[in-house]
Amino acid sequence: MSGKMHADEIDIGVDLVRRLLGAQFPEWAGLHIEPFPSAGTVNALYRLGDQMAVRLPRLESGVADVEREHYWLPRLAPLLPVPIPLPLGKGTPTADYPWPWSVFRWLDGENPTEGQLINPDALATDLAEFVTAVRRIDLPDGPAAYRGGPLTSLDGSTRTSIAQLAGLVDTEGVTAAWDSAMRAPDWDGPPVWLHADLMPGNLLTLDGRLSAVIDFGTLGVGDPACDLIPAWNLLPAGAREIFRAALQVDDATWVRGRGRALSMALIQLPYYQDTNPAMANNARYVIQEVLADRAE
Repeated sequence: MSGKMHADEIDIGVDLVRRLLGAQFPEWAGLHIEPFPSAGTVNALYRLGDQMAVRLPRLESGVADVEREHYWLPRLAPLLPVPIPLPLGKGTPTADYPWPWSVFRWLDGENPTEGQLINPDALATDLAEFVTAVRRIDLPDGPAAYRGGPLTSLDGSTRTSIAQLAGLVDTEGVTAAWDSAMRAPDWDGPPVWLHADLMPGNLLTLDGRLSAVIDFGTLGVGDPACDLIPAWNLLPAGAREIFRAALQVDDATWVRGRGRALSMALIQLPYYQDTNPAMANNARYVIQEVLADRAE
């Protein structure tokens, strides 16, 4: 994505990135820099040479993610079945740019697109393997995941979004689906580690298989239902069942996961429908899949 998606995001461009590198990482300042198109909503991404990426928060709300990723990613990487971003440098605020920023190792691959998967069954298996590995992490003092709390905390914002979407979606159908999610029991087990934002834009694939997972700014511990969202934001029905079976998900957790995916889509669609087509299209796909899933 290019252009601004939020009223309060700051201006970022190639010239700024080069000035920041020149002042803080002069050994990299001469490398080629170009904006990298991304549907990411919190950070701007720039390709740096062939092997690196520069990632800068667009919004103040993304600043805490920088420290979180620099601390946790090197600890998580050896425990996961696919590569994740490796921090190579952490920039500091300047007069030009007010927040910390990051240089990461570049990871090859492309974002999968809903409805266009090469091998959805294999990708479902890969995703289940990744989620299983994340859940098994036993590192102490994990932060609370951004989306790891009770689903009921989203009731007000989700219903507000449903009202905003009148005439654009099946509001009766999505309200019934949301009411069903609200009736699901809360998670009563110990919190588990989560990526907490497994959107297609945070997954990389090569030849249809999961090759890397990126953007861990929301990572932490919480309700395992949070990491079930690929079942509805990416996978078709048959692969969805493979994903569920591999993870051995109970009914209540499955319903909460479906509710989480639906809530995200309902909130994202009115906000991004004019500024982030990829995000808006994915939100429409989620709504379609959730309604179809409940109708089966």
